[in-house]
Amino acid sequence: MSWISRGLIALASLIMIGVFLFPLWEITLFAPQYKEGLRMIIWVNKITGGTPHDLMNINLLNHYVGMKKIDPEAIPELKILPIIFGFMIAFGLAVAATGKRKLLYAWVILLIIIGVASLVDFWWWEYDYGHNLNPHAPIKIPGMAYQPPMFGCKNLLNFRACAFPSTGTYMLAVSGTLGVIAAAIEYLRGRKK
Repeated sequence: MSWISRGLIALASLIMIGVFLFPLWEITLFAPQYKEGLRMIIWVNKITGGTPHDLMNINLLNHYVGMKKIDPEAIPELKILPIIFGFMIAFGLAVAATGKRKLLYAWVILLIIIGVASLVDFWWWEYDYGHNLNPHAPIKIPGMAYQPPMFGCKNLLNFRACAFPSTGTYMLAVSGTLGVIAAAIEYLRGRKK
């Protein structure tokens, strides 16, 4: 591998440390009684509210329509993702140190698989919370589902739910892009030989 590719994959790995420092996703619920919005912030290893009471208030509102309680301790992904990204950081640095092209390709492919699987899992998590409702909920509206959007905004009764990626996800995208660039450089170098 060239020094440029090795530098790119090392940089990609170091940027990935950002997933441990910044949130991955944010969901905000706006309503007349919550003009500033109730925020749920999803990190690689936890879920918090925008204020100390936001997550509690979201759970109270969800209870009325039959949604399950959002309990970060009960979400296995919050325990698995830190291990996965820790491995990817170490693996990327090992690729940079060894300079093995096949390991670079493996790192890029694995990161793409993790990214796609994470988005599918997140969509399924939202679907489950929004559709599998308690039939004994205080408020029942036949045919109504409360799945928030993954990207953008959506009206749910008198709430406007908005969801967007946050800093950690953008840092992952930069990491992946740098990895793809390094792999493309190595692929083109290999074809020239």
